[in-house]
Amino acid sequence: MKVTGFSFIKDAQIYDYPVTEAIKSILPVCDDFIVAVGRSKDDTLNLIKNIDKDKIKVIETEWDETMREGGRVLAIETDKAFACMPEDSDWAFYIQGDEVVHEKYLGTIRESMLHNLTDKRVDGLLFNYLHFYGSYDYVGSSLNWYRHEIRVIRNDKSFYSYRDAQGFRKQDNKKLKVKPVDAWVYHYGWVREPKAMQRKQQNFNKYWHNDEWIEKNVYKAGEFDYSKQLRSLSKFDGTHPKVMEERIKTKNWEFDYDISFNRTTTKDKAKQFLSKYLGLDFSYRNYELI
Repeated sequence: MKVTGFSFIKDAQIYDYPVTEAIKSILPVCDDFIVAVGRSKDDTLNLIKNIDKDKIKVIETEWDETMREGGRVLAIETDKAFACMPEDSDWAFYIQGDEVVHEKYLGTIRESMLHNLTDKRVDGLLFNYLHFYGSYDYVGSSLNWYRHEIRVIRNDKSFYSYRDAQGFRKQDNKKLKVKPVDAWVYHYGWVREPKAMQRKQQNFNKYWHNDEWIEKNVYKAGEFDYSKQLRSLSKFDGTHPKVMEERIKTKNWEFDYDISFNRTTTKDKAKQFLSKYLGLDFSYRNYELI
């Protein structure tokens, strides 16, 4: 069995992406790794090249800055990396620049890839998600956060990145058939030094919206105010991946939150009750479970 990792990134240092940690977190179960690196205003290219010169292959790309709707450019960059997948690879392991997999799950992931290798019904593997917010001590607990995403897919060139690169589809816009794997992706997209977070908000919204929308909806400030988008958080009582330890040690901002102030709508309370006691899942499903 051969496994190739793949990802895309641009301006990782300016926007404080933990992309080095993301790639390193799954590198032990990958035979090689492909990264589409967009032309950057910082030293992202060398940052990626120096992670592992034996395993990592860099594809230098140019982002289409005219694409201003739905985050489509992110899917296009994902597809550029996937298109370079070696023919002899069986599985493609996708990771985004703000996602990290805890080392305790790597054995389970590899075992699942081996177990499903010859079962051609299985297009990919579905992962659970934890979304950190504000700091490394809190995770989003409202139903707004997506709970599952496909992160391992077969090396099938009829597959493509869907919408804003959250998931995948195959020929004729069909959903992939997947099996769940008992592993979690730790999403750190909402944990950044406030100035870097504000820069990201002002820049990345342009891949979803036009200038008029950004002017109206993205508030102007030197630092991002995490309290403005708070809804419901839970205290994180687990351990972070080892690759994140150094980054967490150097955290240089304060964020604290009293979970008793969680704002939960009546609709969310009803969904949480039904989910907990009846096992109902209200999350968006860009996949078919086997």
